[in-house]
Amino acid sequence: MHVHFRRLALGSALGVIGLATNASAQFTSNTAQIPSGNPFNNSYSESVNFDDIDEDGDFDAAFADGGDCCNDQNRLWRNNGGAQGGTVGFFTDVTSTQFPVVSDDSRDIEFVDIDNDGDADLYISNTSTNSNQSNRWWVNMGHAQGGTLGTFADQTSTRWVGIAGAGSSIANSMKLVAGGFIDWSCFCAFGDLDNDGDMDLFHSTYGGTFAGNVPSRVFLNDGAGFYTEFNPSGFQLTTQTIANGNPGLWCEGTMSQSTTNTTGQFCDIADTPLGAELGDLDGDFDLDILQGARNEQPRIFTNRLQQNGGALSFRDTTNANFAPGWSTGGGHYEQELGDMDDDGDLDIYGMNWLNLTDAYLKNNGFGVFSGPTATNSSGQDDNEPEWLDYDNDGDLDCFIAGFSGANRMYVNSGAPGYTLTFVSGVVPTNGENSLAAAACDVDNDGDQDLFTADDVGQPNLFLKNSTNTVDTHAPRIFKVEAAPSRSVGANPTVIRALIYDNESFYMTAQETHVLMYSVNGGAYTAAPMMWAGGNLFRGTIPGNIAGDICYHVESTDFYGNTSASFDRCYTAGGAGNVSVYCTAKINSKGCYPQIGFTGTPDSVASSGFDVMATNVLNNKSGLFFYSIVGPNGVAFQGGHLCIKLPTKRTQVQASGGSGSGSDCTGDYHFDFNAYVFSGADPALISGTTVYGQYWARDPAFTPPNNTNLTEGIKFTLQ
Repeated sequence: MHVHFRRLALGSALGVIGLATNASAQFTSNTAQIPSGNPFNNSYSESVNFDDIDEDGDFDAAFADGGDCCNDQNRLWRNNGGAQGGTVGFFTDVTSTQFPVVSDDSRDIEFVDIDNDGDADLYISNTSTNSNQSNRWWVNMGHAQGGTLGTFADQTSTRWVGIAGAGSSIANSMKLVAGGFIDWSCFCAFGDLDNDGDMDLFHSTYGGTFAGNVPSRVFLNDGAGFYTEFNPSGFQLTTQTIANGNPGLWCEGTMSQSTTNTTGQFCDIADTPLGAELGDLDGDFDLDILQGARNEQPRIFTNRLQQNGGALSFRDTTNANFAPGWSTGGGHYEQELGDMDDDGDLDIYGMNWLNLTDAYLKNNGFGVFSGPTATNSSGQDDNEPEWLDYDNDGDLDCFIAGFSGANRMYVNSGAPGYTLTFVSGVVPTNGENSLAAAACDVDNDGDQDLFTADDVGQPNLFLKNSTNTVDTHAPRIFKVEAAPSRSVGANPTVIRALIYDNESFYMTAQETHVLMYSVNGGAYTAAPMMWAGGNLFRGTIPGNIAGDICYHVESTDFYGNTSASFDRCYTAGGAGNVSVYCTAKINSKGCYPQIGFTGTPDSVASSGFDVMATNVLNNKSGLFFYSIVGPNGVAFQGGHLCIKLPTKRTQVQASGGSGSGSDCTGDYHFDFNAYVFSGADPALISGTTVYGQYWARDPAFTPPNNTNLTEGIKFTLQ
């Protein structure tokens, strides 16, 4: 995982261009600033991605070449700004000096810091259609390797561990002597699946003949960039294929193609995916899997890390996450996760999901998606969507890389409907066969440009954005994990957060995210929040500190726009008996109310334990209600009832903000120690465990769901 600090370079660039605006944002094909001709830009390119490989303040580009055509050399275009002393946004092909000399059938290329040394390594997904080959690991020779930043070495032979050995599901006949295994991979995704601070691998495969019988797999990182298969079943295949009735390898239950079961009895891990995405779909701070399918319906695998007490497992919950008819026909080449309606959860743009018509599906906040809404002018053979904010109005638009039809742009209408509509004239149509696209501000002028990866020997394109309106929208820190109180010890306290910006995951990953923590009201200390994949970020607070610890997350984008979350608190040492649990309900303003506390619960103290809720609608009345029976987590008024009946309640009033419920700056406070001291509830004595939650009025919702609910809080009176 890596985060690059680019604000100074961008600040310099923005000082030159100023804040000029253009009435209509559009893109032009810029051939003068990128390589051209053979062999630099005339291949069968299948994928393109950006990263600052040499950490000089500008973005470089890597292309996966070959695909089903032939073995070919992947290519690296270096941005000539920064350390090169040239003009930012002009690119030179440096493949011959900075890439390994390898010809393969590559379908995807992903930047990821596999060895946690702070620089961007590469993972290449290959297909064995023309010759048997494995996916490859190319390691950046900077930092831990002690070499030159931005120069890569092929370490495929050592980075795969235990292939076809004990615990591996891979048949011995599929193992390759040079490292890895024979496979047909089009796309793989990285994220911290097990919450241990390194980037794991979800390896999807479509199989040699698109028969849908070769399994996708999960590989775990040992922290140093060496990958071992996660196969809790212990089952090993005898050939490349998996059969119905075989164990689900990394997924609960047994293999059953196109299963509708969602209880963990069956799963389907063998389809024809040409793409896969990782993201926290249900807001529980772990990464779930959205796996595409060329011939079948795409599927969702829910990560059950939280439900299993930190032990990694996945369940096929497809038919619980999707409404009937979520995908029809074939040709589902790709899909992309992004928060298109700015409500803090991940929605889906499904490429060709409705029989060669694109559609988008909105998330209800708990990982359950609406039925598909077809996008207009999309009834053609498209290949990949890319989320970006091309007009810098703060919401996600969508660019379409068209294979047999034109490249297109869909503009987001914004609030309140957040619909996507095709707009003509925004991107040029040159008759190219585009297989992929990536958005990035390559010239540091404040707007997002596009590179395309084009097929059949056509040149890849640089589509320069001429918006010239600088992004002024700060990242949105939607949800921050509540740390339970704990004893003092060596293990750190892990804090995860869901963070979004008006761009793709891979750009937000490279912004600056910091975990700020304070001990006993002292000065704040900064610790990095590292990208954990998708919309998830992860930081740690040292475990060997004692006292009342409060923390929040701060995020700064490439242009200096900064946001900060509300403080959350826990106790290290002392009583250590307060924790936050359950899931809150998003309010009508799109905010996520958070429950927290200061002080220590005490059955004899006259005051001092403040149970608070922040990020709530201002000037709205509410209740703090509690139970001594136990916790809960059932659906209630559009949210979750986190406590068991019977309950008692006390009325509160939101304060601390401005307006009349028009914003989320309100907060609730309730001194529970004072309440106990008053004798209002004789059952509240020392040793009693209390489960509490805030309920608030939210008139913008439709009755009976015109309320809001925070998370739950659990504490024991001393």
